[in-house]
Amino acid sequence: MKKVLFLLFITITTLVSAQTGSIRGFVYDKQTGEPMMLTNVMLENTMIGTTTDVNGYFVLSKVKVGNYNVKVTSLGYETEIISIKVEKNKVHALKIDLSPAATELDAIEIRGVQEIARTESQVSIEKITSQDIQQMPSIGGQADLAQYIQVLPGVVFSGDQGGQLYIRGGSAIQNKVLLDGMVVYNPFHSIGLFSVFETDIIRSADVYTGGFSAQYGGRISSVMDITTKDGNKKHFSGKLAASTFGVNLLLEGPIITKSNYNLSYILSAKNSYLSKTSTSIYSYMNKELPYDYLDLYGKLTLSTDNGSKINIFGLNFTDKVNQYEAIADFNWVNRAFGTNFLLIPGTSSALVEGVIAYSDYTMNMQETTSNQNQMSNIGGFNVGLSVTNFFGDDRLKYGMEMEGNTTKTAYKINDTLTDYSTEIGLYAIYKLMYKSILVEPSLRLSYYASLGEAFLEPRLSAKWNISDNFRLKLATGLYSQSFIDTKSDRDIVNLFTGYLTVSPDLNIVNTFQGEPINSYVQTSKHYIFGVEYDILRNLNFNVEVYYKTMNNLVSANRDRLYADDQEHADKPDYTKKEYTVELGKAYGTDFSLKYDDGRLYIWTIYSLGKVERTGELQTYSPHYDRRHNVNVLINYQMGKSRSFELSLRWNYGSGFPYSPTASMVELLDFSNGINSNFISQNGTLTTIYGDLNSERLPNYHRLDLSAKKRFDIGKRSVLEINFSLTNVYNRNNLFYWNRITSQRVDQLPIMPSLGITYTF
Repeated sequence: MKKVLFLLFITITTLVSAQTGSIRGFVYDKQTGEPMMLTNVMLENTMIGTTTDVNGYFVLSKVKVGNYNVKVTSLGYETEIISIKVEKNKVHALKIDLSPAATELDAIEIRGVQEIARTESQVSIEKITSQDIQQMPSIGGQADLAQYIQVLPGVVFSGDQGGQLYIRGGSAIQNKVLLDGMVVYNPFHSIGLFSVFETDIIRSADVYTGGFSAQYGGRISSVMDITTKDGNKKHFSGKLAASTFGVNLLLEGPIITKSNYNLSYILSAKNSYLSKTSTSIYSYMNKELPYDYLDLYGKLTLSTDNGSKINIFGLNFTDKVNQYEAIADFNWVNRAFGTNFLLIPGTSSALVEGVIAYSDYTMNMQETTSNQNQMSNIGGFNVGLSVTNFFGDDRLKYGMEMEGNTTKTAYKINDTLTDYSTEIGLYAIYKLMYKSILVEPSLRLSYYASLGEAFLEPRLSAKWNISDNFRLKLATGLYSQSFIDTKSDRDIVNLFTGYLTVSPDLNIVNTFQGEPINSYVQTSKHYIFGVEYDILRNLNFNVEVYYKTMNNLVSANRDRLYADDQEHADKPDYTKKEYTVELGKAYGTDFSLKYDDGRLYIWTIYSLGKVERTGELQTYSPHYDRRHNVNVLINYQMGKSRSFELSLRWNYGSGFPYSPTASMVELLDFSNGINSNFISQNGTLTTIYGDLNSERLPNYHRLDLSAKKRFDIGKRSVLEINFSLTNVYNRNNLFYWNRITSQRVDQLPIMPSLGITYTF
């Protein structure tokens, strides 16, 4: 009887699947040929629908045989309707071009937004486009990804100058940044207002603040996955912008246009001359802002008529900081190149994606007083290959990746520490939709070849659509990484960060609180629970509660007292080793309330968090622990053509912890023994610290405003004039106290900026 039932089940399943077909395709902007993401694709008079991915790709699988109208809609574009006859066991390929049009948001587009909320887990992720970034106040006339990321729930930025990014209790080294699948080691400039990425080349930026899937490995805190636009496939175009902060240039266009393939390019350059204008236009500051940078990026795209394509890209990002507060000169260089591809098998709805890239980052520091040089370099390759298969609302993605890195850190000319590491990752992700429940389990196997250690990292995200406007979601997972930095949190201010790969070859402790250390790979566990509620058609509320544990956190040893030699062999490890390990935990709640009716955009975020680190001797709050963080972003477009735009952003952050100065002591050099002249010689002034991070800096808050006016010139040309005010009410936000001179150094004062942008 069981055999009969089994055969009957197989027969019914085969008959049902044989009566279905699939529709796949790409959606493009008709004017530029650029793939359109988050576009709604639906079958009229059915409940079957989806949205395009970052490549403009969509799949409607397991569609019953019959005649349908495929309806494609996107805000600001004309609706396209394509009639199609679905045949059994056949994959129907479509290529759809949408024409731009000034349309208002309608019900079908709202339904598309709800479809994304229903079919994607969306736990601890913000999907950002260049249009989103433009809604920020354009500080210095330049809207920038760095400014937008600072607004996101769970994100803490340390300040206007030398800013570092801290996400839900993780340090900066625990954030992974990918550009078109290529690893970028330092995505921010020395002045924290700007990233290294030109806004107009960004198609999308997915920022995961926790709970990310097994697709991403090698970091334990967050991931920023940035995809750039393809060059304009239809005609030559560009953008030129200049302001009191810097100048930007973008050029793009087709090289070869054929009926079955297209070759296009996109080039961008971004340059700051703030060191020059700060002594003229902003002379009231009575000091130079020594921040100069030059960012160059280029990309070639070869695309075929079925949607397959290959990209070749390269970048060179440089930063110079001369005589930073009379402390040191800094400079760093990001150089990288690579290729990625997207393949569409002819008889399948699957996606095949891959990347091969090499990235190199070098930082140098020369101290002004001691003339001592420091250098840090990290360079390496990353290779990845993945396949995505679609089964109705479900999908399976699996792949592999490999990273190889060399790290070099030098504190003296002849004292260079070099290390090599290789990481191999295998992963699989399955998204399952069952009625109102979405479950997305994933599994990653990470192997650290230099350590000879393998980690199995299970991860899970899920969503329960209780109703059309109320959803519960959760995510959890295990994460690992081998990278560490050499920066000490004792430093008053330090733009220099040395990159290392954790290894037993480092001078690192062998025990922690009396127990032997069996692994030096840093690990973390994430636990996240959230609620999404669509209060009104254009008003959405989101709250997430998170708890994160961190193990084997390797850092510079602040408790070191002795040299690690035979004379001190009997001393505990933590008193003589250069590096130590700590435990960590972070927990908190992120609230977000967003209103968007097409003209008025309001986004309010409040984050409440706490971070703790436990070392050999004590538990403390690290220097980036910020209890309260508030952001308010308002953007309003005025006029019938919405050609005048006002933007506002206000940020409040409670004070960071710091270790107070207990006293300053002059240490005399008795290296000559009894012949040392202790009466007349000059000693070295040394800081005696108080309790570790026992006090907090003053609260930080800043208001930024900007106004933009757009003038249409001809068919495709636009002239825009922008004005911005940074730190409108001239708040004296503390940057740091100079412990030696007791001099207060503040963040940026009020800074007006005027700019002009010409798009053609």
